[in-house]
Amino acid sequence: MPTLLSRADRIYVSGHLGMVGSAIVRQLQQNGFENILTATRAEVDLCDQQAVDYWFADARPDYVIHVAGKVGGIHANAAYPADFMYDNLMIQATVLRSALNHSVNKLLYLGSSCIYPRECPQPIREEYLLTSPLEPTNEAYALAKITGLKSCQYYRQQHGCNFISAMPTNLYGPRDNFDPQSSHVLPALIRKFHEAKAESGQKVSVWGSGNACREFLHVEDLACACLFLLENYEAETPINVGTGQEISIANLAKLVQEIVAPATELQFDASKPDGTPRKLLDVSRLHKLGWHHTTQLRDGIQSTYQWFLENLQAAVSAPKR
Repeated sequence: MPTLLSRADRIYVSGHLGMVGSAIVRQLQQNGFENILTATRAEVDLCDQQAVDYWFADARPDYVIHVAGKVGGIHANAAYPADFMYDNLMIQATVLRSALNHSVNKLLYLGSSCIYPRECPQPIREEYLLTSPLEPTNEAYALAKITGLKSCQYYRQQHGCNFISAMPTNLYGPRDNFDPQSSHVLPALIRKFHEAKAESGQKVSVWGSGNACREFLHVEDLACACLFLLENYEAETPINVGTGQEISIANLAKLVQEIVAPATELQFDASKPDGTPRKLLDVSRLHKLGWHHTTQLRDGIQSTYQWFLENLQAAVSAPKR
């Protein structure tokens, strides 16, 4: 049965200052929700179970969309695996336990498509989880996110909690991380080409051979999907969220080049890792429920670059670790 949300329900969005969390807050506001709950790190440390419990007791959320976590690209994952493992394990463990302790009606946990094996068949169906080894370059993060979705299943089994999980594909959009040392490929490309144009540079070097393929979903589409799933999805099995469309890194780089700095020269550094060869999600289950993305990749990159230009100082500031 669909979940009937009242616009007066208290909905907690963890990680509301990040790209995904802020998009979800905007989506809820646009749909008339009156009691959106948020908390900064200064207000509640999500690694501290007692602090999280105190906050839940005071805020009394009816629903939770759990977004908060430590994220980054290949370089950041390889350089800080212990941090990615610890922070994500702790953040999700405290929020799920407090959601149980304070009888939250429903919780939506956001994972990541990197939970799936490196060499699994394409497109990736939800049942391919844990069928073969993970991609080594982001194994720590993937293991932490797998633990989160399995925890949701265990809370359902042991306590009857209405906890569901969604696995988004690669995301991009306003408030993305554009730091060259820790960002994902699309925002990294936007910044590289922008700086090359600003500095009259002629060459932009891209990690890897360019042969790897990725799927990209605009964060506003994900936010829309989150509200849709909170109201329409009840199963224990995680559900993929994506476009069902992929593009090679080479063609992605050319697309960003066309939008940001068409006068530059593009080259690929094959000495750097490609990561997983392909990572295309099977989104047939989500489509059958009635949800489809609406933002096309070129349009999404153009709007993201416009946001980057309008928020340049914040966009190029290195994130705190």
